[in-house]
Amino acid sequence: MTPPPGLTNRPNLVCRLIKSLYRLKQTSRQWFAKLSSFLTNTGFIQSKSNYSLFIRKTTNNFTSILVCVDDIILARSCLSEIKRIKEVLNVLSRSKTLENLSTYWD
Repeated sequence: MTPPPGLTNRPNLVCRLIKSLYRLKQTSRQWFAKLSSFLTNTGFIQSKSNYSLFIRKTTNNFTSILVCVDDIILARSCLSEIKRIKEVLNVLSRSKTLENLSTYWD
């Protein structure tokens, strides 16, 4: 980064970064903090044994969201609820949907 105009003549001043930038070490941490805060505020419970797993139970449905780096896996008993969750997550952060989950063992 280059300092803004006017700071080049003042060597004892520093710039304070207020918003995290893409490709910084802290970016993934900031993204996960924003996502986990959003999910817990919408009724999900973060697993104590696996912090990347979020669960929401109701009387009729069960929803789980698993976060791995910048990938999210949704599992739900109702397909329409999955579509609603994807729309809500897309508002939080632009996302791309890959329909079929595959594993290395297939």
